[in-house]
Amino acid sequence: MLAGEGRTGGGIDPGAVEDLDGITVIRGGGGPRHWNNITYLQGMSAKNVGSAHLSINIATVPPGGVAYAHIHDGFEVMLFIVQGKVRHDYGEGLAKSVVNEAGDFIYIKPGVPHEVYNIGEQPLVAFVARSAPDEWDRIVDYPLRARG
Repeated sequence: MLAGEGRTGGGIDPGAVEDLDGITVIRGGGGPRHWNNITYLQGMSAKNVGSAHLSINIATVPPGGVAYAHIHDGFEVMLFIVQGKVRHDYGEGLAKSVVNEAGDFIYIKPGVPHEVYNIGEQPLVAFVARSAPDEWDRIVDYPLRARG
């Protein structure tokens, strides 16, 4: 099963996307979407701007929230932590751990299992960039830890 299954939420109002003949603009971001205990302010992807290799959005995880273990199948992810404190348990069996906070950049290689914990007292907010034009495809569950 893909971790992206069961996602809910808005999406971008087609009127909010401005195609300016070579530059596309979404003013104020798109509507919220929900997946794996994360709320995303939808940004840009193949679905709304026709990108071929990239997608971006803003992710928010509530205090104490967990984004269950998953793998990015065949694409890279880069994060910038805008607000909060996060712990990634990662690697085979999620045996390794790293803590990051606001101002940190994180790179996740394709195929690395990881589970995300908001260990701060405020919402965790991260800018998320993917080397894939879709937002949800090719995210695969890694059934360990908090998922139970």
